Parts: sequence; C-alpha cells; structure tokens
Amino acid sequence: MDKHIAEQRELRTQDNAWKVPAPDKLHPYLSIAHAGPKADPWCEDGLRCFACGLLVCVATILTGFVGGFASLVGMRVALGFGEGFAFPAATRAMSTWLPPARWGHAQGITHAASRLGNALAAPLVVALIAVTSWRSAFIVLGLASLTWVLLWLWVARDDPRKHKDMTQAEVAELLPATADKVKRPVPWLKLARRIAPVTAVDFCYGWTLWVFLTWLPIFFYKSFGLDLKHSALFTGGVLLAGVAGDTVGGLISDRILQRTGDFLKARRNLIIVGMLGAFVFLLPVVLTHDLVTVAISLSLACFFAELVVAPIWAVPMDIAPRYAGAASGMMNFGFGLAGIVSPLLFGAALDATGSWTVPFGASLALLLVGAALTFFMRPDRPFVE
Repeated sequence: MDKHIAEQRELRTQDNAWKVPAPDKLHPYLSIAHAGPKADPWCEDGLRCFACGLLVCVATILTGFVGGFASLVGMRVALGFGEGFAFPAATRAMSTWLPPARWGHAQGITHAASRLGNALAAPLVVALIAVTSWRSAFIVLGLASLTWVLLWLWVARDDPRKHKDMTQAEVAELLPATADKVKRPVPWLKLARRIAPVTAVDFCYGWTLWVFLTWLPIFFYKSFGLDLKHSALFTGGVLLAGVAGDTVGGLISDRILQRTGDFLKARRNLIIVGMLGAFVFLLPVVLTHDLVTVAISLSLACFFAELVVAPIWAVPMDIAPRYAGAASGMMNFGFGLAGIVSPLLFGAALDATGSWTVPFGASLALLLVGAALTFFMRPDRPFVE
C-alpha cells in the first residue's frame, strides 16, 4: 500500500485528476448517452435496472483483480455504463410511483443516500486497505452492493397499481395510468431544447460537486499536511453535510409547492438559495488558511450546494412527466460533462499557478452563473409536444 501511495504522490497534480481517482471520469460521459433512451421504457422491463445494477457490482468486484491501467479503465467504463442508468431510471420510477407533490422529497432522499455513500466510502476504503489491501476493498464493496441489487429484484415491481402494499388512496394520488401505458416516441430534439437551461444549471452545480468529490482529499493533504486517514475523515465530514442538504432541500421544495402551488418558488428559488449559499461559504476557503475554519466552511458550502439537488432533479419531472427518464438524462448531461472537465481543469489551474485560489475561484464564478441561469428553466411551463 505504501508503494502504491508513493507512486500516486509522484504524479503531477493535474495527472491525479485523471490517472489516480479518475478512470471514474469516463463514466459521466457514458451515462449521458446511456441513461436517457433506456430510462423511459423502464416500466416495460424492470430487469434492465437489475442488469445495470449487476453490471456495477461485477465491475466493482473485478476492479480488485485488474492487472494494469488499461484493465482499470475498462472496469471503470463498465461501471459507468451501469451507473449512468441509475438516476434517470430512478426519476422515471418516481414519476410512476409517487404523486407530484412528493417528487422533491423523493429526489432528496435518493441523492442523500448517494452522498452518504460518498461520505462513508473514503474512511471505509481507507480502513479496508489498512486491514487487507486496496484490491480487497473493491471486492468487499462490490459484494455488499450485490446484496442490495438482489434485494431490489425481489421487492421491486414495475406497476405500483399491481403492488400488494399500495392502498387505493395512494393509487388515487398518482398520475393517470394512461400516461405510462401510451407508447409514444420521445421528441428528442424538442425536449432537449426545452431542458437545455436545466442542463446548463446542472453543469454549474456539478462543477463544484465534482471538485468536492475529486479534490478534497488532496486539498487537505497538500494544503494542511494531513495524512491519508485524516484527509479521508475530513472529506467524509464535508460530504456528510451534503447528505443533510439533499434531505432538507427535498423537504423544503415540496413543502413550498404544497403551500403555494408555485413551481418557481418551490424549485427555482430554492436552487438560487443553494447556489448563493455555496458561494458565500466557499469564500473563506480562498481567504483563510485555518483548518477548522476551512473545514466548517466547506461543510456549509456542501450543504447549500446539495440544497440544489432535489429541486433540480424534480424540474424535468415537472416539465415533462411523461418523459421524466429521458428529460432527466438530458439534464444529467450537464453534470456528466462537468465530471469530465471540472477535475481536469481544476488540476490544470492548480499546476499552472501553484495556488488553490484560482481553481476554487472558478467554482465560485460558476455558482453565480448557475444562479443566474435558473431564470431560464421555467418549471412552471409544462412541455408541449
């Protein structure tokens, strides 16, 4: 393990963005192409979700057996194909299984679970590596994920109206069944134009999140001299704040919608609050060099950034509930693109300047741009075919 870490440290900072954490950076692009078209027929064949979940598990397990960089990239590509399907398919399922008044809350819980995984992964993997090896860490996590996939296959059903635990009152709150049963081709171009502003906002949000997911351990290590264990703990603490942000954002968004019936207040305005809040609390990161102050500021910035998630994922459902999977896949193009360019450009700026101020400054600028672009999303105007 020590040799492995030493080899990583000798890479240039920019190279770390691609060569060390980063075969993962391939998967957002693959998810762009993979998620949208597959997600709308989800209710026709729930086994597709199982197949993609199984692919993620197998790719994770096999990562523990890779013999070189090429095979590592291959496993991460396979992982990306499986992961790319997840959130758009989940969005499609939510539009079928839940009433519109609970879409924000559902998205918040779903993404909170994702961030919880991000937060726990760093210290968990470090602990597994300390006890066994980095290869065993991938195998253990892959097997644990496989247990969940099998449980999902046993419990899940395509049609909520056929599930034995659904009550008549719950069924009555759902969108009409005909919305899911009528088969129509997705109007890709027209829908893409309608979702384009949401995609742009998601890019601005995704830029900052990918910085958090990719660079925080290196930031704590290089800027404050923390060792691997403490860098992982501080990173996990920051991302745990994001778990709270996801949950709170979903609850607030739906509460506002239920009270006012105003999609702009419930979705757009909350996204603006999240973007501006993240901007405010990222400022101390570039203005101070106190570990406690920076850690608290990053945690609050992550909390506010994650306030964005539930409402922005509810927006494609609000705009085009019939095509919720395809629309959310299009929106996720922005996040995926940010996942490719953000870590690389962040590392390039860091290498060129030797300072963390410039790359964090780009995140600050894009948060303001994202807040401004929300005025073009218009979740209050349903998509017209």
